[in-house]
Amino acid sequence: MAVKNAALTALEVMRDAPVIPVIVLHDVAHAVPLARALVAGGIRMLEVTLRTPQGLACIEAIAREVPEAVAGAGTVRTATEAAAVARAGARFAVSPGYTRAVGQACKDAGLPLLPGVATGSEIMMAQEDGLTELKFFPALQAGGSAMLKAWHGPFGDITFCPTGGISSANAAEFLALPNVACVGGSWLTPADAVAAGDWDRITALARTASQLAR
Repeated sequence: MAVKNAALTALEVMRDAPVIPVIVLHDVAHAVPLARALVAGGIRMLEVTLRTPQGLACIEAIAREVPEAVAGAGTVRTATEAAAVARAGARFAVSPGYTRAVGQACKDAGLPLLPGVATGSEIMMAQEDGLTELKFFPALQAGGSAMLKAWHGPFGDITFCPTGGISSANAAEFLALPNVACVGGSWLTPADAVAAGDWDRITALARTASQLAR
């Protein structure tokens, strides 16, 4: 069932599947078949990062050609980028950190935002601005599951998507935590599989990820 644009919230983005793939694309021609491969495996919320010059065009291609996917933008660092990804058809945004300018720009554009946080102060700043669904980044380097367990006491009303160092080997450890709705990871879209156009492999990885318990 397609998610309606107007009804999409950050929590809906997080709860759609156990994993949000963090996608880095160097060739726009790969965007549509990759998105279709992920959707075939049960993963619809796609975080296409702006880490390459092709990122924006890839978001636009997925939004236009793969309506059953929900194209999102990752590595959104400025208000200008937030406005640009919204124009390209992104339906949610993910940032490596949080600034009020980015938060306001996403709000103005109607984009649910998953901002990156790594400290209690950053959580409090995001929460002051009405954000309660946050990306814990970089998850492993910033304290891993132990940090999330510690935060559950003072920040019991916050839901996290840990990203950074998450893999098929440790995803279950994070998904078992009560304050984690999903994880973000790049293991669903290995660079060699994308370069080779091995879409069946990516569908298989997505299918396994979509069945993770949480």
